[in-house]
Amino acid sequence: MLFRRTILQRIQRLDPEKDDQRILFLSWYHDFPWDCRKALEFALFRTYAVPSISGLLDSTGEFLQRTQQRYDDTELLIAEFVENGYHSERGRRAIRRMNQLHHRFHIPNEDYLYVLSTFVFEPRRWINRFGWRPYSEHERLATWFFWRNIGRMMNIRDIPSSYEDFERFNVEYERAHFRYSETNRRIGEATRELFLSWYLPRPLRKLGRPAVHSMMDEPLREAFGFPRPPAALQRSVQGLLRARSLALRAFPERLHPKLVTRLQHKSYPAGYEIEQLGPPGTQRERVNGGPSHEG
Repeated sequence: MLFRRTILQRIQRLDPEKDDQRILFLSWYHDFPWDCRKALEFALFRTYAVPSISGLLDSTGEFLQRTQQRYDDTELLIAEFVENGYHSERGRRAIRRMNQLHHRFHIPNEDYLYVLSTFVFEPRRWINRFGWRPYSEHERLATWFFWRNIGRMMNIRDIPSSYEDFERFNVEYERAHFRYSETNRRIGEATRELFLSWYLPRPLRKLGRPAVHSMMDEPLREAFGFPRPPAALQRSVQGLLRARSLALRAFPERLHPKLVTRLQHKSYPAGYEIEQLGPPGTQRERVNGGPSHEG
């Protein structure tokens, strides 16, 4: 860690509650840009193991027909308020747009709480397993305060009063609600194939499926109906990720943030408007004439 200390030192000088967004920005976009994208991908993946959530996604047909676009929409909306802050003009527009899309459906408050909880806990869990350094206490608390505030702006009720209580809810919810259903399988397969399409041509994706399964715990795999991968493959995949983390310790720190909103997205090669994000027919006019982000 000779070369990669200054970002963490800057984080440690901030207040986890008052500076929650700044801490996440430094952590997620400087120290852990790849890891946090993967963690959030698997956070969303976990929610699809709940029949009430996968059933809603399956019923619209949107996720199966336009998987890449639905993924891009979700990633961009989240990135807008993480990168810019939830009190910024763009952050507020993104949260407003997210609320518009969700409020078209009757979604139980408990499901909202669970999805919110995955964004609090999965980044820490992933980074503690595969990151080049552990998630710090400041990052852990800032993540909690940040997503608690997002939950309040989404009008999610009964958010637990502490990190520990929320994590207890997360674990108990999964124990009670992870179970196999056909909608889990369909949404899970579509998501898995999307992940593989980023790295492998179609003829090779069948070979890559066991590697994706190797990243899942047993309750998650069973809820999707995915086969258990060979133990040797599971050790190899996770071993490669840990080897990557060891190698990264020798790299100099990232001086410029890797912003998700500035990356090229397949669904929006020419750029996007926040109010454009979402299924066809749900678009709203641009708010306050705000600028678009170029791809």
